[in-house]
Amino acid sequence: MNRPDDNSTPHHPLQHYLHKMRGGGQMAPMVGVGEVFWSWLGAFLGIGLVGFLDARVFAPADLALIIGSFGASAVLIYGAPGSPLAQPRNLIGGHLISAVVGVMLFQELGAIPWLAAALAVSLAIAAMHLTRTLHPPGGATALIAVIGSERLHHLGFLYVLIPVGLGALCLLLVALLVNNLAPSRRYPVVWW
Repeated sequence: MNRPDDNSTPHHPLQHYLHKMRGGGQMAPMVGVGEVFWSWLGAFLGIGLVGFLDARVFAPADLALIIGSFGASAVLIYGAPGSPLAQPRNLIGGHLISAVVGVMLFQELGAIPWLAAALAVSLAIAAMHLTRTLHPPGGATALIAVIGSERLHHLGFLYVLIPVGLGALCLLLVALLVNNLAPSRRYPVVWW
């Protein structure tokens, strides 16, 4: 039998299950000031571009170009550009697939928002896994399609193209330009 101070893995299934929750990995290392700067610059320019276009072009046309999940995409593509989850296939594919799933679930189950939300996020994750486009902000893109404003709901499947597709392409363009200015960065690691 394992003692509480024993570091070996427990043998009882419940103990083993609870033991896994202890963690034991290591924190990510600190990054240098240069990495902080490039992450900041990319996020500022990427979100700034999408926000500017939203305010000047899309809002007057009663459309939107900026959604909350783009903030999380900015963390990945500007803050961790080498991550497999930050690559163009994941950024664009993950958002588009999740948007389609979210709109479908809202249209079918919008009268039961909690169920539509749960299915939209869980099915978006499954679809991203199956298509090798896992991008965590995609879960938020699917959720926004369900819980978003009436303005977004009225877009229907246009939501997939504008704001999701076009906004993600704007973020990608900035990621290509800014990340490759940094001497220590190369983006993308892989396109497809």
